[in-house]
Amino acid sequence: MINLSKEEIREIIAKRVAKELHEGDYVTLGIGLPTEVANYISPDIHVMIQSENGVIGVGPKPLESEINPRITNAGGLPVTTQEGAAFFDSQTSFAMIRGGHIDATVLGALQVDEEGNIANWMIPNVMVPGMGGAMDLVVGAKKVIVAMEHLAKDKIKILKKCTLPLTAAHEVDLIVTERCVLRVTDNGLVLEEINPQFSLEDITSTVEADLIIPPHLQNAAA
Repeated sequence: MINLSKEEIREIIAKRVAKELHEGDYVTLGIGLPTEVANYISPDIHVMIQSENGVIGVGPKPLESEINPRITNAGGLPVTTQEGAAFFDSQTSFAMIRGGHIDATVLGALQVDEEGNIANWMIPNVMVPGMGGAMDLVVGAKKVIVAMEHLAKDKIKILKKCTLPLTAAHEVDLIVTERCVLRVTDNGLVLEEINPQFSLEDITSTVEADLIIPPHLQNAAA
C-alpha cells in the first residue's frame, strides 16, 4: 500500500466515477469531491450535469481567466457551462430531481453500509447548515453513486450497519473509493475492482461489511 495525497485520492475517485456516466445521461453532482467528476468526463460522450442550485449543462472547472462569479455550483464554486446549458429556479431544479428525471447522482458520504444505506448529512452534536438536497437526490435519481475517501482519519466508513443518522435506506447502487469499487446487491457488497496500488488485504482490513469477492480478485496483490 502506498500513501496518496488528498489531491491524488480525489483525482482517482473522480476519474473512476466518470467512467460510470453514459451518453445522454442527466447527472447531479453533490457538493465537494463529487463536483470534480465533471473534470474527467470523456469528450466522446454527451452528459448533462445538473447543479441543484439551478443550472444544467455544467462543464469542467474553469481556468482563472474563465471564472464568472455569477455562475456557480450548489457549493458556491465557479463552474463553466456547456453549449445548451440552462438556468432555472430551485422549484424547477427540484422538480427535475423529485420527478425522476436524473439518471445518476454522485454524492459523498460519512458512512455507507452493506444494505445500501447512506449517512451523509450530519454527525450528532455537531452543528450542520442543513440537509441540503441529498435526501431528494438519493430517492429521486435512478442510480446513486457514493464517491468518498476510503477512510476518515483511519476510521472505517464502509460498515455492516450505519451508526450515524441516515440520509436514506437501501438507495446506494455503487461505492467508489481510492482503493476499490463496490456494487450493492441484494446479497451484499460485491468487490468489483481493486486499485492496483492496493492489495486485497488493504481492502478487507479497512471494511467492516462482509464482502463478496469474485474468484479473479481473490489473489489480488499490491
